[in-house]
Amino acid sequence: MTLDGWIQIALFCAVVLALVKPLGLYMARVFSGERTPLTPLLAPIERGLYRAAGIDARHEQTWLAYGFALLAFHALGFLLLYAILRLQDVLPLNPMGQAGVAPDLAFNTAASFVTNTNWQNYAGESTLSYLAQMLGLTHQNFLSAATGIALAVALIRGFSRASARTVGSFWVDLTRCTLYVLLPACVPLTLFYVWQGMPQTFHPSVEATTLEGARQSLALGPVASQVAIKMLGTNGGGFFNANAAHPFENPTALANFVQMVSIFALGAALTNVFGRMVGDERQGWAILAAMGALFLAGLAVTYGSEAAGSPVLDGLGLTGGNLEGKEVRFGILGSALFAVVTTAASCGAVNAMHDSFTALGGMIPMINMQLGEIIVGGVGAGLYGILVFVVVAIFVAGLMVGRTPEYLGKKIEAREVKMAMLAILCLPLMMLGLTALATILPAGLAGPANAGPHGFSEILYAFTSAAANNGSAFAGLTGNTPFYNATLAAGMLFGRFFVIIPALAIAGSLAGKKRVPASSGTLPTHGGLFVGLLVGVILIVGGLTFFPSLALGPVVEHLAGAAGQTFPAGG
Repeated sequence: MTLDGWIQIALFCAVVLALVKPLGLYMARVFSGERTPLTPLLAPIERGLYRAAGIDARHEQTWLAYGFALLAFHALGFLLLYAILRLQDVLPLNPMGQAGVAPDLAFNTAASFVTNTNWQNYAGESTLSYLAQMLGLTHQNFLSAATGIALAVALIRGFSRASARTVGSFWVDLTRCTLYVLLPACVPLTLFYVWQGMPQTFHPSVEATTLEGARQSLALGPVASQVAIKMLGTNGGGFFNANAAHPFENPTALANFVQMVSIFALGAALTNVFGRMVGDERQGWAILAAMGALFLAGLAVTYGSEAAGSPVLDGLGLTGGNLEGKEVRFGILGSALFAVVTTAASCGAVNAMHDSFTALGGMIPMINMQLGEIIVGGVGAGLYGILVFVVVAIFVAGLMVGRTPEYLGKKIEAREVKMAMLAILCLPLMMLGLTALATILPAGLAGPANAGPHGFSEILYAFTSAAANNGSAFAGLTGNTPFYNATLAAGMLFGRFFVIIPALAIAGSLAGKKRVPASSGTLPTHGGLFVGLLVGVILIVGGLTFFPSLALGPVVEHLAGAAGQTFPAGG
């Protein structure tokens, strides 16, 4: 680790923190229906969309109606995307003549992009047409990100309202998020990326002559527009197979930095939206502090491990850090920071091969996802994910002091705790259950490229990434098989919607409660004590649940490497 590296980390954190309040203020105004600088331009478009869809913007929904609208909307989106992928060979904007996507891969991809996971069992430049990339994938990048933010806002209303039956309108929240937040941000981001050197064209691939005289085909396409929303919406689906390590998808160090900031910007700002809408900004800062503490701790481990390098090579006197699988333009720090950011924020974009990280360096991205998409998390999903843990932390605090737990004037009772535990337990059920299945079936064991604990880590990382709706991969796993396409899709769908529904139930329950005044026995939830309690609950739940599986994978691999033991390639 170097001083220069920590300066870059400090700069990244400073830029993200500087964006929290202005973005939080803007989004709070948007979702409260207040006037914004873009209202004169966008309000007529918004009203026109409501008229076309037959939506009454003044009509709000109960949590059940909100959830039904969400599920129906995404079911139709899934079918539309599946159809586009299967029929892309007969649809326009296919200059390279890509064939229709196979049924199992189309199913996996449709589930992936509808759930904001963006797991890719294909190489985009050699599998998908421009229409599939734009109308199919980029379209879902907007809508899945907007859904996550809408759900977070609905849960915030549950905390901020009293004696209410409704939590807002899904259609209004989805429209306002897309129209006022995502689109206005993506337009300048796209122009910036084009300026940095990303392609944005409908032209087919071009032929280039290398210095050795060989001919090389360079894939092009509408790249910049997809990168803008894939980062801002924490989607992560790359236009190219190499994702953000590809020079056309991440051409400069400045573009790399802006992409990382984009990944964190909206998720971090939503904590400020929470504080503003519940009437106490300190509550939002406390949640962001808990997120920040977990992020910096994980970054220190990953950066330190990658800077130290492989213990096997160290034993041979070969030091200098681990550069295997990393883009030399970004180096160890740029790769380690990107890996922790993308898994903390549930984005899935990668600028290095996580499979080539050291055992401990690769373990932290896995832990970031296993904790439940709560360290900033996917846009919206990070906030409602950590608020679920807040409910559990408040309940634990109530048990310790022997009184009914309260949060923001709402009593946290059995219904809220049950729903919170359902949301929390869904993820390990998918991550560990599907990993166990894959490690005992021949179809699952055929996937990993490595033997021993690293092969197990490749399987565990894949199902962790799917259920956490992250989408990044160790990339040592052959996932484009019927078994993995089906099981990973199941993990994505359960990991998304079986967390959303309990979160909505909590919102509806809290919105209907009366507010109780704070008393001398009320736990302050805006200070360091609460931040420590929240971090402790997150780590204990995650540690007790996932430590045995981590011990079988990265921990054993690290200890074996320190002892000089290696494992042959091959599953």
